[in-house]
Amino acid sequence: MRTLLLAASAALALTVPLAAEEAAKPAYPAPSEIVAAAPASDWVAIAPEDLLVMTLAPDAEGRPRTVVIQLMPAPFSQGWIHNIRLFARAKWYDNISVNRVQDNYVTQWGDPNYDNPEATGKPKPLPEGLKVMGEAEYTAASFVPAGAADRGIRQGAATVTGLVTAGVDVEALAALPEPEQSQKARAALADRYSAFSAFTQGWPFAGEDERFWPTHCYGMVGVGRNYSPDTGSGAELYAVIGHAPRHLDRNIALVGRVIEGMEHLSSLPRGKGDLGFYTAEEAAKRTPILTVRVASDLPSSEQPKFEFLSTDSAAFIRYAEAIANRRDPFFIVPAGGADICNIKVPVRRVAS
Repeated sequence: MRTLLLAASAALALTVPLAAEEAAKPAYPAPSEIVAAAPASDWVAIAPEDLLVMTLAPDAEGRPRTVVIQLMPAPFSQGWIHNIRLFARAKWYDNISVNRVQDNYVTQWGDPNYDNPEATGKPKPLPEGLKVMGEAEYTAASFVPAGAADRGIRQGAATVTGLVTAGVDVEALAALPEPEQSQKARAALADRYSAFSAFTQGWPFAGEDERFWPTHCYGMVGVGRNYSPDTGSGAELYAVIGHAPRHLDRNIALVGRVIEGMEHLSSLPRGKGDLGFYTAEEAAKRTPILTVRVASDLPSSEQPKFEFLSTDSAAFIRYAEAIANRRDPFFIVPAGGADICNIKVPVRRVAS
């Protein structure tokens, strides 16, 4: 009995310090908790002019399906953005359909009689006033709008969030001499597809040699096109529904991202034709698109309201760091970094 008591006492003596040590460990919030705690001042309202509301035909059980797309800010893809608003306001997108769903790649929609290997009818005439863009416009000379102070690739919040994404100790980096600091920063910011990647205005982007471009992450919306030199008009659009196809960066115009209703595009039946197009026998699988509207053209009571977490904010930097180095209870080993597409910019709907 004495031996058991001594053993129990020893175990208790060990347990108390261990419990105290566990209690003393810092509590690391999950990324979702950081977002939930972000102050209202860190959230940026999305203008209704920058939202597309796409209404699909109801699903098989009669439930409504709506997809909301946020359009890309300047300086990226503005010629295509002009066309997309023009298509929507001309009601050209009404009664088109989803014509292609390729597994782990894209869902694509447009006029089923335009650039479709299974087409049998005449394509819809395009509205007047469309712009024609060159391939040079897949990239921009800056990552901030004209007239704004260009922060450079080694300054400002864009670089800070990029370094945090790469798992870099920003304070330790700042303490290094300038030549070594620049070398380490460039190496940290590089990925397989670009010299660096970071965030600006709430969007992921990449760049090199003073050219910048948005990145093909899950949910991003781009413009379908034919072979070069065609750059697409916006008559055909697609959403990324699989692993980020970054090889498409700088080869196709990205124009926005799905911020609500992504499940309505990612869960559609896959096409059996080339590139995931629906074959003639699969015509019934095409999902009709009833209407597409610029949100600012809807009655005010019907305009959806959204906001995103500013990527210039301290809350976003903490959020990005938490994703790059998960230390909340479920995780065992922090990754030490994160791909630009693994850090989804938080967007939330605002109650009217």
